[in-house]
Amino acid sequence: MLKKIAYITLFAVALTSCSDTLDDINKNPNATETPLAPYLLTGTLKQGADLYWGSDNNFNASLLFVQHWAKVQYTEPDRYDVSNTSFTTLWDKGYATLITDLNTILKFPDQQANPNYKGIALTLRSWTFLLLTDAYGSIPYKEAGLKVTPAYNTQKEVYTGLLEDLKQAQSLLNPTSGSVTGDLVYKGDISKWKKLVNSLRLRIALRISDREPALAKQAAIDATTDAAGVISNNNETFKFTFTSSPQQNPASAWFETRDDFRISKTLVDKLNEFSDPRLPVYAQLPTDASVGKYVGGANGLSNSDANSQGFAKTSKPGAYFLTSSSPAVIVSYSEVLFNLSEAVARGYIAGDAEQLYKNAITASFNQFGITDAITISNYLNQAAVKYDAANYAKSIGTQKWIAFFGQGLDAFAEWRRLDYPVLKAGPATVLNGQIPSRFFYPGTEQSLNGASYQTAVSVQGRDLLTTKLWFDAK
Repeated sequence: MLKKIAYITLFAVALTSCSDTLDDINKNPNATETPLAPYLLTGTLKQGADLYWGSDNNFNASLLFVQHWAKVQYTEPDRYDVSNTSFTTLWDKGYATLITDLNTILKFPDQQANPNYKGIALTLRSWTFLLLTDAYGSIPYKEAGLKVTPAYNTQKEVYTGLLEDLKQAQSLLNPTSGSVTGDLVYKGDISKWKKLVNSLRLRIALRISDREPALAKQAAIDATTDAAGVISNNNETFKFTFTSSPQQNPASAWFETRDDFRISKTLVDKLNEFSDPRLPVYAQLPTDASVGKYVGGANGLSNSDANSQGFAKTSKPGAYFLTSSSPAVIVSYSEVLFNLSEAVARGYIAGDAEQLYKNAITASFNQFGITDAITISNYLNQAAVKYDAANYAKSIGTQKWIAFFGQGLDAFAEWRRLDYPVLKAGPATVLNGQIPSRFFYPGTEQSLNGASYQTAVSVQGRDLLTTKLWFDAK
């Protein structure tokens, strides 16, 4: 009996030792067991920039839809010949990475994350939700991160909820509420974060303007009368500046090994029509020196027709966008000025819509290094560029589309909302002459969150690229 007890004791000790050993083996010596707010913030900013400017959501999707870029081979995305596996990255990384990490910061006790960390986290989470709803429509919002199978909220519910979230973020942000490290964008300058919050509130106000004009007007007033102000110069633009490989701009990394994109003929033609000095910034001359001018690739061609345009005879996107350190602009000063111009034109706020429109174009020129006053004045005084108060959507929509070059997701949202410029689907596209109005939901939503998915689709409309979203009223 004593021998049996001894064996049992020895076995238990062995198990305990084995368990301790396995625990040690399973520990990652390079990972912190307790996540820290500065590291989570840094990671979110970098991964958010990659998500916004990367291939899956930007130049292999939305930049093609708005005809900023075109494909010269592997043209399926440019012909809209895609499936629900094509749009998983924005959803998966938006929820599983960005929103999860930002929620972690929001749940920290104050000793781990002061109110400024939480205000920044709420701002970035709002921006992420905004990207998601702009692209897909109804999305999990209120229950996101709280349930395994969260319910979807309508786009109206998401937008109105985000306005409240940003109002809360504004109340959390205070220069006296503690310092912030890990901020690779604004370097802990809380006054700039507060301006970003108001700029996002103004953006959302215009998103809902055709469906909820009274709420949109109040949101625009709230955003523009808040003491913190909005982004007011190019130095306050919200952008992530990349460095060198492996922390390089995603488009730069892509072009190191691939050669399947060109600037779109649609955009080149429009820039030539306006004698726009941004053309040499947005495009490169073809490598065949005999061409001697900028030549865009046509959108929506078959692979053979796209190839036949000539790799050496068509223009790649400008070097400005393809260097390792090219910045990922997310909210520009130019956009804010266009939004202020439109808010005035709609009668939401007081001001001079035409002057704000001119200032927005000037800010875009300055953003890309064009500062000569005569060049800018000549551009603004062209009949085709002058502000048309009777059709502000055309003036603002066309110029905002040009200024948004490279920012596919927001260019796509604003093009759907304002309906300018008028774009035509390419000859080999597969949607009966239509251009996509949204992204497909990921296929995993049907298999893992089927009941919520089906409820959302029954309200919003079929899960098709051509189903118009709530904000896209016209």
